[in-house]
Amino acid sequence: MMVDETLHGLVERRLREVSQRYTSGRKAVVEVLANAGHPLSIEDIGELAPRLPRSSAYRHLVDLQQCGVVRRVAANDDYYRFELAEDITEHHHHLMCTLCGKVIDVTPTPAFERAMANYLDDLSTSNGFASIDHRLDVLGACATCRQRKLAATAGCAG
Repeated sequence: MMVDETLHGLVERRLREVSQRYTSGRKAVVEVLANAGHPLSIEDIGELAPRLPRSSAYRHLVDLQQCGVVRRVAANDDYYRFELAEDITEHHHHLMCTLCGKVIDVTPTPAFERAMANYLDDLSTSNGFASIDHRLDVLGACATCRQRKLAATAGCAG
């Protein structure tokens, strides 16, 4: 995602609505998340914005989450990842590696989304539930971990 003044203006307005300022630290966090294109852990953010203390980055993430700019993604490891909210970027889902914790954003086709929404609406209605949105997290192994596993298996065969 290209970082531009439109994004910064939107973030500034949302922060102002909750009586917060759009500081240079918050701006740095927004830029790192926008440029990454996938959810980042606090460690990732620290590597990509080394001048920003991790404790400050985490506080900024909490504030940005509270005003709807950032959402927290629970991966299958001990670390949360953070990304810009979908209304700022686009609706998408995640492929999550259960071995290394990597999270990959994927945007399905409109036909898939319509079918998923219809199925989930039917499922919700039949259970007396009023759905408002959905998230899909697919758990598995990323290409790197699959390669490592294949290499380790090949090494044991000999």
